Amino acid sequence: MDRTFVGFGFGAIQGGLFLPEAFRSGNFNRLVVSEIDQETVDHLRASGGVYSCNVAGENSLEQIEISGVEAYNPLVDEDRRKLVEAISEASELCTALPSFKLYDHGSASVASLLSEGLSHKFSRENLPPAVVYAAENDSRAASRLGNSCLKYRPEGFSPRVCFSETVIAKMCSVVTDPERIQKEGLRPVAQRFSKAFLVEAYDHILIEEKTPPGFRRGIERFVAKSDLDPFAQAKFLGHNAIHAVLGYLAKARGIEFMHEAGEDEDLMTKINAAFINESGTGLIKEYAHVDDELFTEEGFRAYVDDALVRMVNPFLRDPVDRVTRDPSRKLGWEDRLLGAMKLARQAGVEPQGLAEGARIALHFACAEKGWGSAENALDVLWESVPRQEQVFFRDLILASSD
Repeated sequence: MDRTFVGFGFGAIQGGLFLPEAFRSGNFNRLVVSEIDQETVDHLRASGGVYSCNVAGENSLEQIEISGVEAYNPLVDEDRRKLVEAISEASELCTALPSFKLYDHGSASVASLLSEGLSHKFSRENLPPAVVYAAENDSRAASRLGNSCLKYRPEGFSPRVCFSETVIAKMCSVVTDPERIQKEGLRPVAQRFSKAFLVEAYDHILIEEKTPPGFRRGIERFVAKSDLDPFAQAKFLGHNAIHAVLGYLAKARGIEFMHEAGEDEDLMTKINAAFINESGTGLIKEYAHVDDELFTEEGFRAYVDDALVRMVNPFLRDPVDRVTRDPSRKLGWEDRLLGAMKLARQAGVEPQGLAEGARIALHFACAEKGWGSAENALDVLWESVPRQEQVFFRDLILASSD
């Protein structure tokens, strides 16, 4: 049976993960991507649907080539028609946009495109059931996407279509600096195109177990879980929180690249302790009921060892400035830093390491936003949070700056 994969957004996650996995599986006759940047579409077409991706392994940098990709711009009428037809025929689809806030944005929104194409599955019996993977960095991305699509099809998409959450801890980036591309020996996405995908080799990607009746998965490498939330929280309050703390501590020490942080023994000892004793203790206690090795002391230590090696992979040449961008968002009451600190405290641990990272992030946030004092900054950041809930964390973060 012919099988079609459709991706929305041709960024690092789509181009460095989903399309390569769909291609490598050998289970799809068509690989289709929707992209509103016409220059990108033109380059993909000029290359005959072939593009390159740079993969950073633990010991080397490898270039892979993906072929047979059809690129269409949904802002162009004829391209939109072809996209809608491909969506109707697709068995697996993936949204990988910069933010879930873009699901229903603009005249050619993903929600409107998806709804139009998927609706055909209810009028044409020969079309396959489908799973739509939401790969945006949000634990409720698939739910948000499904709700956005209901605006165009209020009766819904069950039982022919499932919207699947994902947990993607794979580090992926787009390099657009021509000098860096040349200096690091990266292969551009296509010839005469100053853009390169640089991703790590890690491929332990989690997805929801649920599928529509009659569905057979084509991308076989993903790991299905009945409940993704504990693993999403482990990524957010473990991997993401500690990655940010490592970045902020590295920036405070004048370190330019993450792999250089890996050479600082004192720094990595601090980070390892915060990861295991603070984030880890909180997560293990919170999810002790989950029957998975990750939420055991031994399993979490293995997770930490693997994550820290990956965070400082020299072949990624990950700039510290990229890891530490947007500090005010990361200091949000429900975001990674405070989320990890709150979970550690619930487990009876004083999160000193996380607080040090938060204190440095607060320093950079003040400089960016012109907030003046750290006290004033926290007033702004946590404006809607009752003061009595803030006290412990406010005191801990401010005390760490003394």
